[in-house]
Amino acid sequence: MSVLDARVTAAAPAAPTTGLTPVFVRLKLTLLRNGLRQSSGRKAAYIASLVFTLLLAAGQVLGLVLLRGNAQAGTVVVLLTAVVALGWAVLPLFFPSGDDTLDPTRLVMLPLRPRPLVRALLVSSMIGIGPLFTLCLAVGSVLALAHGPAGVLFAVVAVPLTLLLCVALSRAVATANVRLLNSRKGRDLAVLSGLVIAVGIQFVNFGAQRLGEAGGLSTLEPAGNVARWLPGASAIAAVDAASDGAYGVAVLQLLITVAALGALVWLWQRGLVKLMTAPDGSTLAAAEPTRKESGRTGLSALLPEGRTATVVHRSLLYIARDPKTKAAWVTALAIGAIVPLINALQGTGSIYFACFAAGMLGMQMYNQFGQDTSAFWMVALTISSTRDAYVELRARALALLLITLPYTVLVCVATAALLGSWQALPGVLGISFALLGAMLAIGAVASALFPYSIPQEGAFKNVAPGQGGLAWISILGGMLAAPVLAGPVIALTVWLHIADRQDALWLVIPAGAVFGALIGWAGLRIAAPRTANRLPEILTAVSKG
Repeated sequence: MSVLDARVTAAAPAAPTTGLTPVFVRLKLTLLRNGLRQSSGRKAAYIASLVFTLLLAAGQVLGLVLLRGNAQAGTVVVLLTAVVALGWAVLPLFFPSGDDTLDPTRLVMLPLRPRPLVRALLVSSMIGIGPLFTLCLAVGSVLALAHGPAGVLFAVVAVPLTLLLCVALSRAVATANVRLLNSRKGRDLAVLSGLVIAVGIQFVNFGAQRLGEAGGLSTLEPAGNVARWLPGASAIAAVDAASDGAYGVAVLQLLITVAALGALVWLWQRGLVKLMTAPDGSTLAAAEPTRKESGRTGLSALLPEGRTATVVHRSLLYIARDPKTKAAWVTALAIGAIVPLINALQGTGSIYFACFAAGMLGMQMYNQFGQDTSAFWMVALTISSTRDAYVELRARALALLLITLPYTVLVCVATAALLGSWQALPGVLGISFALLGAMLAIGAVASALFPYSIPQEGAFKNVAPGQGGLAWISILGGMLAAPVLAGPVIALTVWLHIADRQDALWLVIPAGAVFGALIGWAGLRIAAPRTANRLPEILTAVSKG
């Protein structure tokens, strides 16, 4: 039975609104079961995610229980709950395809009334890994805070209220933005997720270090006092207040959560009514009074006419317009700069962390043909010889270098400025140039030998089912081999430092540039005949998604 058949079969009895909730629960379970049957890879990924979540949740509950009796337990628990609630609010914007089984737009043609539909969706939405993790968090939180009969009584109410609030918040946000997220331009919003996640992780790391330097958990009390009155954490805060005997405060904090939940459900219901009754104008093409003639613009316009300029222009357009390609580039650019710069701001990093930028951007050379998806057949028709394949790969590498070279130099200079390590800057630049050349070479060869498809649906489905092994071989093999290929330049830099010849480090810049160019040229030469000879296999591999 297909997923569509399961949806139709399970939803058919839902015409009368009586008993709608059990139908939607069975629908969710059926879709989940049928989805896992599609491939062993998906089943393995789901089981691995479930096991990881359970282990993380168990460790989390144990850690929260160990906080019981600590003077700062209430502050830590309240802030943790607020952060999780915030995650429920923003994740639908960055992961719009995370749970597409209950997309309300799929129910437009069914005779369903708003209130029973909201109730059924709310209950069925609590089936999944995310709700399970949140439930464990809520249980662990009340175990850490509840003392006495009053605390236990408030805890029994706070746990389901917190879970319901998080799920309702997620669904209300998703419903309000579902048409935006399902549109072509709206999917570009997912591009921000790589930047937000990368920045968030680094700032959490930065904050944790500063927290240890500032004297411990007591510095969190001002933020905790504010979070206690926010709906996402007020129910858990009510347990703490009731345990301390502040019953009036506890009741007020619990009522804040109840009022917020009611408001979210009302807004969600209004959003569903509007979504399922109002005409959708998001996909109507805007009238264009004039159309510009197609032509090469920007950097590609500086290149002479021919295949090279055409390929460079096409590659730059992919970066600017294709959501998947843009997401990969934004993530690489963000992480490549954040890792060295944040460490430099902390005063604990090395200027050689700037080489991370070259490594992150060099990975964009991998799976070049998979980025074209099924449209690669049009490129394949233009490749009839090794020379054609070489020019194609060379132009793609050139388009990548137009962005990576100035960016790498900028990150290296910025890191040197923050650390004041101007004397070591030439060594960092030389190693970065060598790494870029090595990754271009390995990426070209890997694109020919290990191509894989990038599915168009889902902002974060970057590998088609059954091709995960190819992706891991390509990426991990390249990450391990690139430093080895760039070894001569790295060895030269190390020797100059050991010999106390920092004044001669400027030699590493031309050495790294020349070595990187030679190794990149050699990689393109090796990859060209393999690309020309394996066109049918490459086309089959990249078209699977």
